Amino acid sequence: MTIERLSIELTRACTKGCAFCYNASGPGGSGSWTVEGVVEFARDCADHGLQALSLGGGEPMEFAGLYAILRALDGRIFRSLTTHGLHLDGELQRLVDARPDKVHVSVHFPDREAELRRVLRQVLALGAAGIPSGVNLLVSESTLLAARAAWLTLRAGGLSPGQILLLPRRGVDSPTPAQLARVAGGERFQSVTCLLACGPSPRFVSVDAAGDVGWCSYTTTRAPLLTRDHAGLLRALDGLGLRFCGGKLPLAPRAAAG
Repeated sequence: MTIERLSIELTRACTKGCAFCYNASGPGGSGSWTVEGVVEFARDCADHGLQALSLGGGEPMEFAGLYAILRALDGRIFRSLTTHGLHLDGELQRLVDARPDKVHVSVHFPDREAELRRVLRQVLALGAAGIPSGVNLLVSESTLLAARAAWLTLRAGGLSPGQILLLPRRGVDSPTPAQLARVAGGERFQSVTCLLACGPSPRFVSVDAAGDVGWCSYTTTRAPLLTRDHAGLLRALDGLGLRFCGGKLPLAPRAAAG
């Protein structure tokens, strides 16, 4: 098995502290990763076929070593991060200097005009600085109309459908695939690979801030990463199940709860 894409939650610290956060990140949150630990782990996995590393949280820009990680892995592996953007205006040049391959900025509340406009401005600024970027637009069943209006605002602001990821809320208030498609108004859109069926991908793995491994970022079925290297990753995945994170999405036959 070759893991091509790896997501690491650097920390569960996040000043935004959304009540619906799937991993309970918030002010005072922490994690077990160090700069050296992330870099060595990613390099060893890259030696075994890993192609892309996604850095998240919590809020990765509240992890003190974020820029050091990005610089250390520059040219070795595709490096992306997902941020809520609240620190981005003051840190834009430092982030640009660290040369990430892509940055995703999240809109958690599509009904909040100020958040939407800020994220649009930041994504355009990143693009102007030469950093490919896009918006992760969180969609709940209760915010479908606001999400549709946000889609139109982002499109009118110059973003292509390929720069907007429609992220269905999981657990409660989850939209159906058809509802998510209506947000895009008939345009082709991007979403998560589990949109139609829950099941493990043989190419993607998530590791949380405590160092526990899962087949996706949302599942509660996890195993500890006893050694932070490629061999440890494979050991953690051996026999690991996948528990559905909730909502209206049916389980695929291959994804029985584990």
